[in-house]
Amino acid sequence: MTHMRFIFQKKMQLMLLVMALAQGFSLNSFAQNDAGSGSKSNHCHVLIAERIFDGFNLLENAAVLFKGNRIAQVGDHHQFDGICNNIIDLGDATILPGFIESHAHLAIQNIPHEKVLRHGITTARDTGGPLLKPMGGNGTLRVLSAGPIIQAIDGYPLNVFGHDENNHQGKYDAVGIAVATVEDAETVVKDLVAGGSTIIKIALEPGGETGAPWMSTHGHGAPPKTPWPLLSLDIVKAIVATAHSLNKKVAAHVGENTGVELALDGGVDEWAHIPCAEIREDLLHRAVAQNVAFVTTIDTLSTCTGIHANTHKLAHIIAHAPETKSKFIYGSEIGHDNVPWGINGEEMSLMLHLTSGESTDSTDVLNVLKAATSEAGKNLGKPLLGTLLHDAPADIIAVRGNPFMRFKLLEYPDLVISGGQIVVNEFKKNKENHSR
Repeated sequence: MTHMRFIFQKKMQLMLLVMALAQGFSLNSFAQNDAGSGSKSNHCHVLIAERIFDGFNLLENAAVLFKGNRIAQVGDHHQFDGICNNIIDLGDATILPGFIESHAHLAIQNIPHEKVLRHGITTARDTGGPLLKPMGGNGTLRVLSAGPIIQAIDGYPLNVFGHDENNHQGKYDAVGIAVATVEDAETVVKDLVAGGSTIIKIALEPGGETGAPWMSTHGHGAPPKTPWPLLSLDIVKAIVATAHSLNKKVAAHVGENTGVELALDGGVDEWAHIPCAEIREDLLHRAVAQNVAFVTTIDTLSTCTGIHANTHKLAHIIAHAPETKSKFIYGSEIGHDNVPWGINGEEMSLMLHLTSGESTDSTDVLNVLKAATSEAGKNLGKPLLGTLLHDAPADIIAVRGNPFMRFKLLEYPDLVISGGQIVVNEFKKNKENHSR
């Protein structure tokens, strides 16, 4: 009996050890999953501020909880009591999702990613330059590449910008790539998508618009004579069909009526700019009916003669077409010397002025901020990006004061967080940071 009792005790001890080990593995696994990838277990933060814009609405006296590199929740800060030890009260400040720049030229202009990130842009879409796979996101700028712009032979943009001979390593490392046939175009689209392109961009630019930046060579001789060659309608349709078959959208650089009409006939999804020359109203109505998205870049094209009229008319048409999916998407064209390497308050002010009705209200301001956050993320096919919704990337910025009253504040964020990692923190060192 003593021998049997001894064996029984040993079996029980072994069972208890196995159960303890299993429970330990389970708790460790839960802690790692709860904290997010690449983070320490139970690593969480609560940020409290007088205002939080979650990508959709403005909340007062609220808080955002993030764990590891993901947003967990936004709500009244009292509901987070006891959940997280790291609580930071920013006081009279505004917390927002990191901004999305939908039209940049970082690679060809050698723009330092860290400067763009430190000035409030946490995601940038590089629309015209070397083809790169998606990169960044956790402590660095998230960059989504379009790759080179598909153009006609001898057309824009290579006829103006040419190749960078010092960096030329292959046909997909320049600002543009020329195609002559439907077959060429289909091959290029497939290559771009296989290489990491997140959107296909084409140029439908005959040139000649008054005030257009591409009509100036900045003191380096005269621009090529216009009109410049354009892609044929068959090629545009082939590009769109091939891109759509690969689940990618097509954006077009358009600046005047000919290019706009070609883009609409070809089924393009997005205009990379509000056009420079004033566009016929029937074409603007067609664009809204076809659910085209409009990236603004109003500030960098401010010398164009039609930019203001086009924006205002499109806003009016969209407002009277409730069934449309057309939206304005914030884009500042980072890379041009006349705009900031980060959030552009003037771009937002122009958007508000030109897209609002006779009297601007809080809804108009919200719409501008959505265009740089939640709507921009949705347009990229990443609906959580640019929001503070549950499981969104923990890309967060904050500024002292109220940027709803003054967009300029956003150009100099006091706090920048990328994927849960703090990049900028200008709030006082003696800010409230205590355990509850």
